[in-house]
Parts: sequence; C-alpha cells; structure tokens
Amino acid sequence: MAVALVGPTASGKSALAHELAAERGLDVLCVDAMTVYRGMDLGTAKPTPEEQREVDYHLIDLVDPSEEFTVARFQALARAATEEVWQLGGSVLYVGGTGLYGRAVLDDLEIPGQYPEVRRTLEARAEYELDVLYEQLSELDPVAAGRMERGNARRIVRALEVSLGSGRPFSSYGEGLLSYGPVRVVQIGLENELDELDRRIEQRFRGWIDQGLVEEVRRLASAPGGLGRTARQAVGYRELLRHVEADAPLEECVRDALTKSRRLARRQRSWFHRDPRIEWFDDPAAAKERLAEVLTSPDGFVRD
Repeated sequence: MAVALVGPTASGKSALAHELAAERGLDVLCVDAMTVYRGMDLGTAKPTPEEQREVDYHLIDLVDPSEEFTVARFQALARAATEEVWQLGGSVLYVGGTGLYGRAVLDDLEIPGQYPEVRRTLEARAEYELDVLYEQLSELDPVAAGRMERGNARRIVRALEVSLGSGRPFSSYGEGLLSYGPVRVVQIGLENELDELDRRIEQRFRGWIDQGLVEEVRRLASAPGGLGRTARQAVGYRELLRHVEADAPLEECVRDALTKSRRLARRQRSWFHRDPRIEWFDDPAAAKERLAEVLTSPDGFVRD
C-alpha cells in the first residue's frame, strides 16, 4: 500500500506526514532533492533525530554534499526502499516537494542515462554553435527538436547527449513530464493561501537562523570537498554562502533567501497544479483523513 503527500515548501507536509506515520506505523519516503545530502539538515527541513527515532524515514542522508546526484539514481534507490518496506509488510507514505523526483518515482518514468563525456563536448560547442546542434538534433530526433525552442541550450544539449550516448532518440523515452497517465499512486496535495505561505516561509527560515543555520552552512563550506554544484544551488544555502564566503551582510542574504524561497514555492505550486490527478486540501485535518482513507481502501494499491 502507498500514498503520496505533495505541495510547496512550508505548506506543512512534513509535520502532517510525521503525525500520520507515527500514529499508523507508516514508513516515510522523502522525495526531496536536497535532503539526500548529509549535513544539510536545518535548511532542508530534514526530520530531526528525535523524529527519526519515532518514524522510519528513507532516502535521506544518502551522499555527501560534495557529490553530484541524479534523478535516475534517486529513482533506483526509491524503488529499492519501497520494495524493502513492502517485503516487511509495511505501507509507504511518499512526502516531498521536488516535482521531478516525484514524477520519476510515482509515475515510474523511464529516465534516460547520463553521458558526461558527450555532455561536456556538447556544452562546449553550444557556446558558439547552438544552431548547428539544433540542426543535428533535428536530423537525429525531429520529434524531440519539435518540442523545444532553438535557443534552449540546456534542453538541446540534453536531448543530443541522450541520442548520441545511447544510440536511441531522446523522444523514444516517451512524453515523460509532458503528459499525465492513469493514477498509479494516489497523491494528496496540501496548500495554503499565498500570504499565509509567505508568512510561514519567513517564520520558518528565521527560526532556522536562530537554531544555527549560518553555522551549518559554514561547517559544510569548510568541510573536505565543500558543497558540490548541485548542493550549492539549494535555496537558503546558496544565499547564506555569500555571507559565509564573501562576507555579505547577513540580513541582506536572509532577505534574498526569503525572496527565493517564495519564488520556489510558487514554482512548486504551478508544477503540482498542472497535474490533474492530485487531490487538493487546504485543511490539514481533512488531508490527513483522506491519506488514512487511501491506505485502508483499494485506492492504496499501486497500479503497475
């Protein structure tokens, strides 16, 4: 049995998930691109050590912040964790706000591989002959080329990387994020009015500052290997790194982090609201009731 709880940052997902999991003995699978990093605790709203003693959490603290991490790797680890829970007779509660990771896991998307050497060559070429790369993609995979703009270097490079690296057209991996199939895992969405969400974001972030987030960022930045390219992009950490590494005024960095966090929340809302399968609730109690109902009904069965 499985169910998913989704929504933007600071919507109250984590608290609701922990409460339900503790009451019903559920295993929580954290579907988040940043809680996979060890030591990135406060600013990712990672479950506290006490919470982890109360509930079995999976997919957190997987790699050091200096390491790169991919959605394909996350998907493989999520599959393994889910199977482990089911083998032991448990039920899974997926919780997270990272939409891409969620789609990979909940829809079991087929994800193209990574071909770093091919990508590096293409990225270098894209700086001065992006039009040529687009024409090359049009010849190799006209369907993929038709789905993107000629000036979108990131998407053109990725499509060519896969087409050249795998020997298989990028578009052959399906429409992926462009379409929504039948419900495989029931998703419950938790949301707030934007003004309330903004208030919660600020209250939470300033609370993290009081709890030692700046010191956490300083410790991560000074560790062997430091923060890798992906980890450095985490909202909140990226802004505080300017204070830690470049001595920018702390309050200026905090205000910047709050602005970026609010923008992130809006992007997440837009991402999730495009999915017509999500059942939305603004009342945590009602969302909790529906989550419990799914897990005790045929809706809780995963449709493979």
